[in-house]
Amino acid sequence: MAGAGIELRKVTKRFATPKGGIYTAIRDLSMEVAPGEFCAVVGPTGCGKSTTLALVSGLERASAGEVLVSGQPVNGIPDGIGYVFQGDAVFPWKTVLGNVAAGPRYRGASTGDANKQAQQWIARVGLSGFEDRYPHQLSGGMRKRVGLAQSLINNPRILLMDEPFSALDVQTRTLMENELLALWAATSASVVFVTHDLEEAIALADRVVVMTAGPGTVKGTFAVDLPRPRNVAEIRFQPRFAQIYEAIWSQLRDEVLVSYERRPGPRTSSRARAGRRAAVRQRRYAGWRDRRAGHPNGGKRLDRLRAVGPSRCRGAPAPACHLCAAGGIYHPLAGQLGIVHPAELG
Repeated sequence: MAGAGIELRKVTKRFATPKGGIYTAIRDLSMEVAPGEFCAVVGPTGCGKSTTLALVSGLERASAGEVLVSGQPVNGIPDGIGYVFQGDAVFPWKTVLGNVAAGPRYRGASTGDANKQAQQWIARVGLSGFEDRYPHQLSGGMRKRVGLAQSLINNPRILLMDEPFSALDVQTRTLMENELLALWAATSASVVFVTHDLEEAIALADRVVVMTAGPGTVKGTFAVDLPRPRNVAEIRFQPRFAQIYEAIWSQLRDEVLVSYERRPGPRTSSRARAGRRAAVRQRRYAGWRDRRAGHPNGGKRLDRLRAVGPSRCRGAPAPACHLCAAGGIYHPLAGQLGIVHPAELG
């Protein structure tokens, strides 16, 4: 691709593991993004999509191969890069105005000039009137708007987006996708948009890159020849959208299955082990509840202890037992939870 804005040439990235081994996240990955192009990257979990963004941004260095931005090798964090993360990356101690003005201020602009630019971008993302609000006073969609304004106020040549809308509800997500397209259309930025949602990728992008299961590399590239401007809620009903989806999914499906088969089985997964531990605690609690059934308190449940379970009194004299002097039942967290004598529990 002549005059590529972003170019990765047979890039490999390896990480050291805690056990002293080597984990290869991506291997021999080659891809290009033209200036002003909106490129979406899809692939199964763990295929190296976020790692690819980190290499382009200069936050990570390639173990092998070459990464170029505007024809220059990436040896640090290049100028003109904007990064919108999956989580909120706003400053919690700054207002909306302070967050959006931070970029120009860090680049040497005066407070007045930075605030003037910030006011313009706050209006463009639909947050006029919220300049004095703090992030905790905003909804998730509003915080995403702040994040977009934070990045776009710096006029980036390249905008990297790592699943920025994945935590939003469907309605807010659709609104934010349309906001993004409108803002991008007014710039000349190259966009690399990582997502797990194939429909989102097709609705937004000019081109979709499919990555293999890890170690990730490019499996296929698909042009999205849908007309612009687009409304992401309506474009999905076009017959051409369904054709593109079917073509991409036919390649992506196999990689998703490969990734799924590599996952630990249910008997060894951490979720299953946590479930077994919870079941043991529940059985322990049930036995304790039955032993207390004859107590004057009537054997009522203590919901605060339900998830932990009791143990026998650890040698403490019966009168000093935290929970039940008569039966010798003791709970190790009774003191911390402020539990009183059962007769006072009502």
